[in-house]
Amino acid sequence: MPRINRIVEWGGRLIYGSISISLGLISLTIMIVAIWDIWAAFSEKTKLLIALLDSIGLIVIAMAVFDVSKFLLEEEVFRIRDKGSLPDARERLTKFLVIIAVAVSLEALVFIFSTAKQDISKLIYPTFLLIAAVMMVISLGIYQKLSREAAADHPPPNL
Repeated sequence: MPRINRIVEWGGRLIYGSISISLGLISLTIMIVAIWDIWAAFSEKTKLLIALLDSIGLIVIAMAVFDVSKFLLEEEVFRIRDKGSLPDARERLTKFLVIIAVAVSLEALVFIFSTAKQDISKLIYPTFLLIAAVMMVISLGIYQKLSREAAADHPPPNL
């Protein structure tokens, strides 16, 4: 049985490692496309601002994808620390949600700036995206507070 557990564990690490590398390559490709779009827009000065705003959005997405890739590599492949404790689980979840909240916030800001320059009547959609990002941060804060209080009320048993 221990041999099967090791095979399953290494198989999982191999799969997560492959996913992480794939996400890293996708992130790099998105960055290259963003830089290429900026370079191509230099010939047409009128489209440069649009290309820059679009590239900011792409770079933010690439950053989020890269952060998820790095997170998977650290947490699922290298497994630097034990996953069993509640504080570690809370820390991993917090780290992951902060990555997502930052990406959504940055994308919302880019979307607001680009929409405001084109059609201000469509500004409601990026505003809702920004509100969703703020709600994610508030929810994460509530989660942190409640989980710390629960951990304080129920300390782990002494073995």
